Amino acid sequence: MKVVVAHNRYREAIPSGENVIVDTEIAQLRAAGVEVLPFQRSSDSIGELPAVQKALLPISPIYGGPAQRDLARLLADERPDVLHLHNPYPLLSPWVIRTAHAHGVPVMQTVHNYRQVCSSGLYFRDGHNCQDCRGKVVGWPAVKHRCYRGSAAQSALMATTLAVHRPTWRSVETYVALTDQIAAHLRDYGIPADRIVVKPNAYPDPGAPDPIGEGFLYGGRLSPEKGLELLLDAWLRHPDGSLGPLRIAGDGELRPLAEKAAASRSDVTYLGILDRAQMAAERRAAAVVVAVPTWNDVLPTVILEAMADGRPVLGTAVGGLPYLIGEEAGWLVQPDPAALAAALPVARDEAPGLAKPARARYLREFHPDVLTARLVDIYREIASRTPR
Repeated sequence: MKVVVAHNRYREAIPSGENVIVDTEIAQLRAAGVEVLPFQRSSDSIGELPAVQKALLPISPIYGGPAQRDLARLLADERPDVLHLHNPYPLLSPWVIRTAHAHGVPVMQTVHNYRQVCSSGLYFRDGHNCQDCRGKVVGWPAVKHRCYRGSAAQSALMATTLAVHRPTWRSVETYVALTDQIAAHLRDYGIPADRIVVKPNAYPDPGAPDPIGEGFLYGGRLSPEKGLELLLDAWLRHPDGSLGPLRIAGDGELRPLAEKAAASRSDVTYLGILDRAQMAAERRAAAVVVAVPTWNDVLPTVILEAMADGRPVLGTAVGGLPYLIGEEAGWLVQPDPAALAAALPVARDEAPGLAKPARARYLREFHPDVLTARLVDIYREIASRTPR
């Protein structure tokens, strides 16, 4: 089995669970005997592009000529069985689907967000959930609200890209929906149910967990939709020190909130940007991992990491979080400060009893041995349906 894995990497300065998942999945597939041919571009390289390519960059989400030429050569030389697409924006473009089909190669896409419809991919703007572009041929509300990178011009380009590539997306042979909610999103977009498979991401097994630690850990982008403001609002309703320590890791536009809380409370520590090893150490030192997005987050990697380390999760009941946490790996609350404030002492007290169930859920539902075998089966099924 020979598979091209295509992915436009997000900037390394901003923590990306999607980058981690793609790297992890490639390693898992190779360990399972699949010949993987990575076809990746990085948004970090945009500043280093030749002048001609920079001039054409605005149209790259629609076409991406250099990527199409490179991919065409790879497909002609290697004749893979499947092209597995993750994120195509901005340097690959959905046109890679057409390029693959022109070479007789079937395409599967793992859907990590709502980008088929939403220019930002989040269904979230101005601090609230938004589906104004849902059902529209061209997402003009995204232009009005500057949803893509805060720019009306770039939002217009992305809205145009989504309209142009509606037939392209509908030509994909198989979609992998990370959760049941993403499957519903794809059906609403017009993808037949028989072309959608629900399969979450796997996460590498870190080994037997350490004994449960102390306090709470929040790690991720410090952006409005990730819920840092919600968490701090709930946390500050309790006396200083009554819940144990709260450690916050990450960076983003809400970093000043984390710094202010750490400066004013003895039980809050802002850790800054941590690498994977440092995050793993902080996870082992904690009793509870907090994941409280206010948008319909699809599949936060931080939850997989927590369960793999035997750490229960305090999460909001939005997006894919109920699917991930289930009934045994933590606590789910509405994204409301009062509800979260009430749940914090419950999580503190019950965490020791949920450490083993959290690890057991990971082993049963999200371990690579389970999910990589399933992914290989999906590849084989797609390849068997496509005449070469």
